[in-house]
Amino acid sequence: MMGGMDAMVSEPDRAVSFAKGHGTGNDFVVLPDPDGALALTPEFVAAVCDRRFGVGGDGVLRVVRTAAHPEVAHRAAEAEWFMDYWNSDGSLAAMCGNGVRVYSRYLVESGLAEGPTVTVLTRAGVVVAEVGAEVAVSMPLPSVGGRGTADVGGVIFTGTAATCGNPNLVCPVADLDTLSLDAVPRLDTMQFPESANVEFVVLAKDDVPGADLHVAMRVIERGSGETLSCGSGACAVAAVALAGGLGTDPLTEGTVAIDVPGGRVTVSVSPDRCVLSGPAVLVATGEIDLASLRA
Repeated sequence: MMGGMDAMVSEPDRAVSFAKGHGTGNDFVVLPDPDGALALTPEFVAAVCDRRFGVGGDGVLRVVRTAAHPEVAHRAAEAEWFMDYWNSDGSLAAMCGNGVRVYSRYLVESGLAEGPTVTVLTRAGVVVAEVGAEVAVSMPLPSVGGRGTADVGGVIFTGTAATCGNPNLVCPVADLDTLSLDAVPRLDTMQFPESANVEFVVLAKDDVPGADLHVAMRVIERGSGETLSCGSGACAVAAVALAGGLGTDPLTEGTVAIDVPGGRVTVSVSPDRCVLSGPAVLVATGEIDLASLRA
């Protein structure tokens, strides 16, 4: 474990700079590493994300120039910055909607990008963010698939599969407040070979100005457990809801207001575009003392 942490920096430097940010409570440790000097390990990421012994977060966002990251250096012409996203358990993820909104906020506020328009490469492709009072980002276009089930602590939920950079299973439920979501979902490995986020959704009773539908959701993110929000999951929920998957009349396009435990995001979906909008804020900066991280 400590070997992985020691490999983060060269002696005698024993500290790594960080920022802490969140999008509707979906929180991240931001590691500025423009020149690709840090060699992240799953053990280090898990230790940093530990809420009692580390900084705490649902994941890590490494801010690195595309040209400096060997995984994507060949795509440097597409975007200057690459979002190297890690889940809190140390696994990699292709997309994080709230993460890329926080990432874009960091680029502008740190002066690494001029803004308000920011182009970012992710493992799910290039996205474009507009950084203002809120941050809106163009997400991979959601794709709605077939039916599936999730076993959560012995309770079976049925839903609709949808992808938006990450795989998701969107499950309508009668009541969000009574759900126990502590267990890791068990999914059909043939349908979800890399597992999936599982969203639990209800139609809200009140209308939201400017929105065609209003829903509320909770989510279990793969690699992180239940989180207060999930951007790619919200996009999947919007796509399923607009397709009539929650019992409403299908719409070819529209805007969905989505209440999550950490606040509200909106998702606008058309045949060729999906835009996720909501607050994204930075709350702290500091240094991580590598020697103090729990082995």
